[in-house]
Amino acid sequence: MHESDIFGGGDWRTRLDQIVATMRDVSHQTDPQEMVRIYRGRMAEMTRVDGFLSLTRRGFEAPAFRVARDNRWTNQPDPWIEPEKLPVIEGGILSELIYGNEPQLINDFHANPNDPGFKHLEGMRSLAAIPVFDGGEALNLVVHMRNRADAFDPDSFPQMVWMTNLFSRATHNLVLSRQLATANAELDAEHAAIGEIQRSLLPKAPPWIPTLEIAVHYRASGRAGGDYYDFLPLDNGCWGILIADVAGHGPAASVLMAITHTMTHLHECPSHEPAKLLRFLNRNLCKRYTGDTGRFVSALYGIYDPSTRRMVHSVAGHPRPRVVRANGSTWEDPCPDIGLALGIDDEAAYQDRTLDLGVGDSMLLFTDGANETRNAAGELFGIEALDALLAQPGTAASQRDAIVKALASFNGAENQEDDLTLVVVRGT
Repeated sequence: MHESDIFGGGDWRTRLDQIVATMRDVSHQTDPQEMVRIYRGRMAEMTRVDGFLSLTRRGFEAPAFRVARDNRWTNQPDPWIEPEKLPVIEGGILSELIYGNEPQLINDFHANPNDPGFKHLEGMRSLAAIPVFDGGEALNLVVHMRNRADAFDPDSFPQMVWMTNLFSRATHNLVLSRQLATANAELDAEHAAIGEIQRSLLPKAPPWIPTLEIAVHYRASGRAGGDYYDFLPLDNGCWGILIADVAGHGPAASVLMAITHTMTHLHECPSHEPAKLLRFLNRNLCKRYTGDTGRFVSALYGIYDPSTRRMVHSVAGHPRPRVVRANGSTWEDPCPDIGLALGIDDEAAYQDRTLDLGVGDSMLLFTDGANETRNAAGELFGIEALDALLAQPGTAASQRDAIVKALASFNGAENQEDDLTLVVVRGT
């Protein structure tokens, strides 16, 4: 007759209450080390064991293994964070058990003083060795021990194996969750750094351009984005105004945005014919960067001459400028062709078109994060809504703020799915 089983005495209701209380405590934990500590503490109250070992052969070859836990240690290192503080043993009965891949009960045990693991086994007379499986292999082993012989009931042993493996799987999942959280935090920090670099490429503030008032809004949907805008001083007092949108968003889009920025600033932009810049960018993107990747860049580049109030511009698959005149009428681009986005076809052609900006006229350059913003019902914000906001009297800054506020109200300020750039220009 066995002295007791692993689950101690008491009626079934008492044991059930103890198990439920244990599961509740464990379910609150996010730190695997703390979860094991609480679980072992609860089990010590419920079970009649005098010793407990946790072993692992992960990363080792027979006969070596590592002792991950010993209940007699006064200072338990975290085996997932500081494994180098844990002892490695080669050979002996514990090695035979962990590499045996099978549960074993030894109810008449005598530790050999010459065994490499003797100090972990000394004084114990009964062992219940339970392999913990991962990918079908017993990479870990839990050993319950009693200081009396014939201490474990074979009828309870299958339940011990089952419960131990269930708890170990829960612990393993928590370890993976912690590792994933750490990796995500590191990745988020890298994305934030990329975002800082990307934003540093954008103008610190709009320039002062005679006869124009300019206000800008930029926001990436994540840590880093693919929108790009720029102001380029040219000959004869002219200014180049560029807005672009890399397909997609995130770090990959930011890299292509940075490449586009670099090529733009390397090109000697003429003070007329903006299509030449688009052709230059397109050829180099196709040749060196986009190829068969499926990446592309929509862009609009305009050259504004303050002396004539005229902007000659060219479009590469990008939304056309929205212009509302001082009298409330809307300018319509007479040229329906918006060209092919950059980086798709190195032979793509782009053409120039013109528009004049009088006093009180408002122009909006934007990326599709504006007109294609959706609300909870899936409805688009749309071009008409942008035109209505652009028609409101006020400064370029007040019109920009009205558009930003309306977009945030339309889909929720925290639900931006795409990068958003607005360049509001008002004739003065």
